[in-house]
Amino acid sequence: MKKLLLPALIAVSLLAAPAYAGNPATAAAAARTSKAADKSYKLQPQLSTLGWVGKKVTGQHNGNIQFKDGNVLVRGTQIVGGTFTVDMNSLKVEDIKEAEYNGKLVGHLRSEDFFSIEKNPTSTFKITKVAPLKADAAGNNATITGDLTIKGITQSISFPAKTGVKGGVASATGTATIDRTKFDIKYGSKSFFESIGDKAIMDDFTMSFNVIAKQ
Repeated sequence: MKKLLLPALIAVSLLAAPAYAGNPATAAAAARTSKAADKSYKLQPQLSTLGWVGKKVTGQHNGNIQFKDGNVLVRGTQIVGGTFTVDMNSLKVEDIKEAEYNGKLVGHLRSEDFFSIEKNPTSTFKITKVAPLKADAAGNNATITGDLTIKGITQSISFPAKTGVKGGVASATGTATIDRTKFDIKYGSKSFFESIGDKAIMDDFTMSFNVIAKQ
């Protein structure tokens, strides 16, 4: 009886083992399936906003630009990733009301001196890390790090943001400070033209965003 019982127990244990045991390809597929549990929310460009402010010695200019498309990755109630595309052709200046001067500034920003939009019609941002942050006075609860690509040049940037997921909607608001010279935008920079005086344009500009994405 014992001679029959041992082989039977071995057979049962083999049948009960996971189907992917000893099969690396199946195990890898299972791991991918587990990772794919993160949900992808679709960016809503019509509900999202992206504003910019650029400063110079004698003042500043501000405007907006539109998201083209993107997605936000959600795990539970947390934003954990995302990719966004910005339509550079949508760039607008808001503080200059006179049409002629507004057009001149927009044209200059579109040129090789700045964003070279004809050659680079889109910019992108890909989130690589979202770290919890103790809420500050502005309500920011996360530090977002990601790869920003402007004029075909990619640099890593980090900035605080207020993020949340509720009722099938993922949102993120905040302001990112960007050093334009890292993207080969050197026009009017004192870092490269020391004698430019009061015509200097600051290296840093800011982008204020309000991102809305839905399932």
